[in-house]
Amino acid sequence: QVQLVESGGGLVQAGGSLRLSCAASGRIRSIATMGWFRQAPGKEREFVARVTWSGGSTSYGDSVKGRFTISSDNAKNTVYLQMNSLKPEDTAVYYCNGRLRPGVIYDDYWGQGTQVTVSS
Repeated sequence: QVQLVESGGGLVQAGGSLRLSCAASGRIRSIATMGWFRQAPGKEREFVARVTWSGGSTSYGDSVKGRFTISSDNAKNTVYLQMNSLKPEDTAVYYCNGRLRPGVIYDDYWGQGTQVTVSS
């Protein structure tokens, strides 16, 4: 069974920084990508950032480009999201996403979410 466990959320003032972590565990044969989505109250889930496991290429949502940085530690099956210059509109539950292969095919897995609150 595959699990994604996030950590690092919390309350921060506007302009501050936070670092989220997400560790994948369980029966994992390979990882295609890992990344982050977020969902604010009353809004749809929004893509934040993604990193490919082979090659390390990254992509970002428009609203976080230049402020957030995604990175990975492949040996630990862990992905990180460094969030700088945080704004109140970054307030949301942040979900880790992994496209993983525990068996024959790849499938999407989600963490339980971690709350990030940015005060003005």
